[in-house]
Amino acid sequence: MEEKEITCRDIERSIIKTFRKEIWCKFTKAINEYELISDGDKIAVCISGGKDSMVMAKLFQELIRHGKHNFELEFIVMDPGYAPANRAQIEKNAAIMEIPVHIFETDIFDATTEIGSNICYMCARMRRGNLYAKAKELGCNKIALGHHYDDVIETILMGMLYGGQMQGMMPKLHSTNFEGMELIRPLYLIRERDIIRWKNHNNLTFLGCACKVTQSEEGSKRKEIKNLIYELESKSPEIAFNIFRSAQNVNIDTLIEYKQKGVRHNFLETYND
Repeated sequence: MEEKEITCRDIERSIIKTFRKEIWCKFTKAINEYELISDGDKIAVCISGGKDSMVMAKLFQELIRHGKHNFELEFIVMDPGYAPANRAQIEKNAAIMEIPVHIFETDIFDATTEIGSNICYMCARMRRGNLYAKAKELGCNKIALGHHYDDVIETILMGMLYGGQMQGMMPKLHSTNFEGMELIRPLYLIRERDIIRWKNHNNLTFLGCACKVTQSEEGSKRKEIKNLIYELESKSPEIAFNIFRSAQNVNIDTLIEYKQKGVRHNFLETYND
């Protein structure tokens, strides 16, 4: 029996109905809880071609459709030097999902091949700078990135185990280089496994990591952390929640040192108070 072709309406229905609790409600909760959208915003929804950014684009379309906020959207795709097949996959998915993407090109992949170390960090920084610039050119005041709950907890552990620091990933940030611009992360409360289930439910195929240096040290460390969390969760299901909550339950009185607004403070400063 021939398999029924998935339509855009099916994809949209799956977000609102089948995955309402796991995806739609957590998307709207993050927007409300962290005040990610204001009336009058014009948001550049940044699409990499992966599952996370593509579901984010559909979620924003549904939010517009349900009239919850008075804001505008631009769907932008930065081509950092994709192989033709990867570029074609992005365009195909955008057509299937009826996402009107605005594609612009850069040479980031070629530029990063000349960098000796910190490749992932530099690539991410260059990507973000280009996205901010294009968003500003299009009259946007915010860019939306597809980082999800698992990215948040992996970042917390990465900082501790490999960076020797306690540092989180914020749901929104003011840009330091582009005045008046903000970065928002609307998938902040959504688990990656639920996005994967949504993708498989709709029989969709998205880009994985299209980077030319996927075996970089930074990439392999993040994979180690992902596997570690998976292993810990298999034994104690509350582990992921506890890691996430740890960034909300910081007791400064028990820290030897901490930084605030770039200034380092030591517990001895107030020890005798």
